[in-house]
Amino acid sequence: MANELQHENSPYLQQHAHNPVDWMPWGDKALQKAKDENKLIIVSIGYSACHWCHVMERESFENDAIAKTMNSFYVPIKIDREERPDIDQIYMIAVQLMTNAGGWPLNCICLPDGRPIYGGTYFKPQDWQQVLLQVAQMWEQTPEIAIDYAERLTQGVVDAEKLPISPIPNRYTLSDLQEIVQPWVAQFDTNDGGYTRAPKFPLPNNWMFLLRYAALTKDESILSHVHFTLDKIASGGIYDHVGGGFARYAVDGQWHIPHFEKMLYDNGQLISLYCEAFQHKQSATYKQVVEETIEWARREMLDANGGFYAALDADSEGIEGKYYIFDLQEIRSVLGDDATLAAAYYNITEEGNWPEEHTNVLKTGTDSFDLIQQAGFSEQEWRLYLDEIKSKLFTYRAQRIRPGLDHKQLTSWNALMLKGLIDAYRTFDKPEYLELATQTLAFINKHCYSGDQLLHQPADKNRIIPGFLDDYALTAEALIALYSATFDESYLEQANTLTRNAINHFYKASEKTFYYTAQNDQSLIARKSEIMDNVIPSSSSTFVRVLYVLSELFDNSYYLELADQVFANVFPYIKKYGSAYSNWATQLLEHVYGNNQIAFVGNSSLKWRKELDKYYIPNKTVLGGTKSSLPLLKDKGGLDSKAYLCRNKTCSLPQNSVLGILQLLNDNRD
Repeated sequence: MANELQHENSPYLQQHAHNPVDWMPWGDKALQKAKDENKLIIVSIGYSACHWCHVMERESFENDAIAKTMNSFYVPIKIDREERPDIDQIYMIAVQLMTNAGGWPLNCICLPDGRPIYGGTYFKPQDWQQVLLQVAQMWEQTPEIAIDYAERLTQGVVDAEKLPISPIPNRYTLSDLQEIVQPWVAQFDTNDGGYTRAPKFPLPNNWMFLLRYAALTKDESILSHVHFTLDKIASGGIYDHVGGGFARYAVDGQWHIPHFEKMLYDNGQLISLYCEAFQHKQSATYKQVVEETIEWARREMLDANGGFYAALDADSEGIEGKYYIFDLQEIRSVLGDDATLAAAYYNITEEGNWPEEHTNVLKTGTDSFDLIQQAGFSEQEWRLYLDEIKSKLFTYRAQRIRPGLDHKQLTSWNALMLKGLIDAYRTFDKPEYLELATQTLAFINKHCYSGDQLLHQPADKNRIIPGFLDDYALTAEALIALYSATFDESYLEQANTLTRNAINHFYKASEKTFYYTAQNDQSLIARKSEIMDNVIPSSSSTFVRVLYVLSELFDNSYYLELADQVFANVFPYIKKYGSAYSNWATQLLEHVYGNNQIAFVGNSSLKWRKELDKYYIPNKTVLGGTKSSLPLLKDKGGLDSKAYLCRNKTCSLPQNSVLGILQLLNDNRD
């Protein structure tokens, strides 16, 4: 018998529809059942590409004895964290407060009103059964203990990341930046890139900030480490050398053995990062990574409706990574005479370069250029040869059983991919990337709105999930990028409309903060702000950066006032843990070095924008066109081509070429 999850759209919830556990989706029905029966709630949260979620399902949630305990004493609720990040955020904080750790699967036992009393991540079957029985016994015999603990823990959830209102500094300085970066640099792994830790996550926003910081401060040591890290990531097994795209993280310290799930949000951001790095250092590897990752997304993640899917599972046939690994005999069988060179290039061995599993995860060496030269290839010849090798391996691999696909289409993640595509279009001037980006926006506009309200994902037969702050912020950010690529002001107007709506729904004036959930959303045990940047920049930092850009483009003092105050509230915390506030640090960089508004007007505006994009200018906003209502452009229209560099509401004399703008930028730096 299937449980109530059989009616859900989420692949993760569907995966649990035939468990013997009487799972219910989050909603009024489940919450009312807990209150009516005075039963504790099990809030169990995961996502479809989560390996350990699958393990706990097999071991515990498909176990009849454990299911009987869960059904007898609890109301079990399953939640897809990607579908309901607002709920996940609250119970993740609760578990972190209880255990000083977090992750998925996330399992939290709560009072009938939803307040947490016990939690953790993965549990072994016998441990989970023991926890269930002990907590149920406590609720039956000493409920007052559970209620008292729930009150204190819930207050801790409410207080977490709640920032006081701080005075706005007169100015931010280079020494502020240096205080953030100095302890950050101490974590660099000079042997393998990234930070001295395992597992290793790509953390695109960290390296984006450090690239910009190092370029503006002319810190060659940090610049070198950023590029060293990006080369290591691109050459490691975390990158799919056969099919393109990045896995979520590497379990080791060498970027070699991935946790094989592929997430849309990682790949959208990594496209942007490698594009920006290419502008600074024109590496053929960076270009290849961008092209192959976009091709992977187009081929494997794109729906006919124009939107991108959420993720590919780590597992196939119940084994993590089985779709992606090769043994040497397979390589010989597929490649024949080319096997020896290919095996050397991809570090494939008889015993396996992943010795624990006696198989191989493809990776390349940073010294692979020497191997290519010894084999007698020119760079161009090698590219053609390697394309043929990859094609054969791809065709062979495609016959395997594919990893599961999470077909959810999330607004925020599609916005990240949309921005990645725009960055790729501007970096490599490939019109097909712009076409794919506008197609993605068309998906958002058609399927991710209800009236004028942005949604978190397309509505399904069960429910409409209103957009969260990250949906608004990341979509607005992508629209601004689309405007700067095309000078079509309709994109900017849409970004402005989203921004006004977000302020109305998410800003609380008395606390000078933006909440993650809208004021009219379903009430949870706490309403939280999302401040710290994670793998995806926080919704607050992204929205504040949107406010700063739009305040300049529309000369909107209210946007500037809001952004300045929220940034000032966060500023004291950036120095404590720079890598967890990297998007905020990028905004600090612009406070210190200023933002350059580069305006191109006249018939050559787009041509000049393309020429400018050949140069690395990390702190810029580009605007232009032949006719505009924007304050910076309204008196500068016409067909004659002119360029202006504007800073602090003051524009330069008109320049007759991009070189004139570059000279002004160089003069400002000096």
